[in-house]
Amino acid sequence: MTDETILYISDQTANNDSALAALKATGYEVVSTNSSSQAIALLFLLHSVAGVVLNHRARERAKFDIARSLRAIRSDIPIVLLCRGEIDCPPSWVDACISAGQSLEKVAAAVRRLLVAKRFQLLIAQI
Repeated sequence: MTDETILYISDQTANNDSALAALKATGYEVVSTNSSSQAIALLFLLHSVAGVVLNHRARERAKFDIARSLRAIRSDIPIVLLCRGEIDCPPSWVDACISAGQSLEKVAAAVRRLLVAKRFQLLIAQI
């Protein structure tokens, strides 16, 4: 278990959210919310947040707006969008768009890789 936290934002109920269960299985602590306002507050207050996973079934544009607000608060953490379809060119404030149709293991592995890569970048920047 790591002391890092993943902030998971979803408009699904926690009982029916298989992506949430997959993220919890990665060994990270996962804090989840279905409110974008609460997510912004949590990201501002919780310094242990290492990454954000955004899984809204709403319009893609709404997800991008939430991601932009989160990036404005914490530019140092990766933001991953779970998307219904492929997004060829995600906006610069999103680190990755992952198809929600992929296996949950692949989604969790992709999130884990992004968090490790971000830690590595921070270490290099300190040298």
